[in-house]
Amino acid sequence: MADTDKLAVLIDADNAQPSIIDDLLAEIANYGVASVKRIYGDWTLPALKGWKEVLLQHSIQPVQQFAYTKGKNATDSAMIIDAMDLLYTDKFDGFCIVSSDSDFTKLASRIRESGLMVYGFGEQKTPSAFVSACDKFIYTEVLRVKIDESQDSIKKKTGSELKRDTKLVGLLRNAIDASSDESGWSQLAPVGSNIAKQAPDFDPRNYGYRKLGELVAAIKLFDIEERQISGSNLRVLYIRDKRKK
Repeated sequence: MADTDKLAVLIDADNAQPSIIDDLLAEIANYGVASVKRIYGDWTLPALKGWKEVLLQHSIQPVQQFAYTKGKNATDSAMIIDAMDLLYTDKFDGFCIVSSDSDFTKLASRIRESGLMVYGFGEQKTPSAFVSACDKFIYTEVLRVKIDESQDSIKKKTGSELKRDTKLVGLLRNAIDASSDESGWSQLAPVGSNIAKQAPDFDPRNYGYRKLGELVAAIKLFDIEERQISGSNLRVLYIRDKRKK
C-alpha cells in the first residue's frame, strides 16, 4: 500500500498493551496514514489506566463501552459496529485491527470481501483463525523490542535452527518457485509478496532478523545475488534454491 492510503486504526484496549503504542503507530505508518484512531474499552475501570496516559499524546479517540452483562464483551460489539460504519463511508483503503481476540475473525473477513486491506496486530497467543483472516498479521512481541545486539528478547535463531524449521523452509521454497524465471532466480520482493499470501503472520522479526534478505541468507539453503537494474543505480536482491543449480 502507498504511504498516502487512508487507514482506520481500531484498538481493543482489553486485549492490547499500552507499552506497544509508539512502535505500533510507527509500524502502521509503513502501510499508510492513520486517518482514524479509536480505542475501545470501559474507561471507568482501573485496568485501563495505562492506556489513558498515552491517548492524548497520540491523538487516539477513546470510545466508552460499559460491560452490560458479566462475562460478555460489549467492547468487541461496539468496535465491530464502528468498523462497519467506517467501512460503509468508502473513505478508507484499509483497516488495522489491534487485538488478540478471535471475535474479530468475521470482521476481518468481511472487510476483505469489500476489497480493503486488513492488518492485524496481536500477541502470539492470537487464534489462528483471526490471523488467517487478515492480509497481514504482525505479532506485537516484535514491536516491544528493538532487534539488535544490545537488547534482544526475541532470540535470533541460528542457521541450523532455521534449516530444521520445515514450515519456514517450505514456505520460502514455494514462494521462490512461484516467482522464479527459467533459471530458478527470483527477485526478493515478489518472494516476500508470495509468502504474505501464504502466511499472513510471516515476519522475519519473528525469527530475530530485521529483513527477509537477512533471514534467507542465514538459512544457507539459497543462493543470493545483488544485481544492478539496467539503466539505473538501483540494486536488487535475487535468490535461488541451491537445489536448482
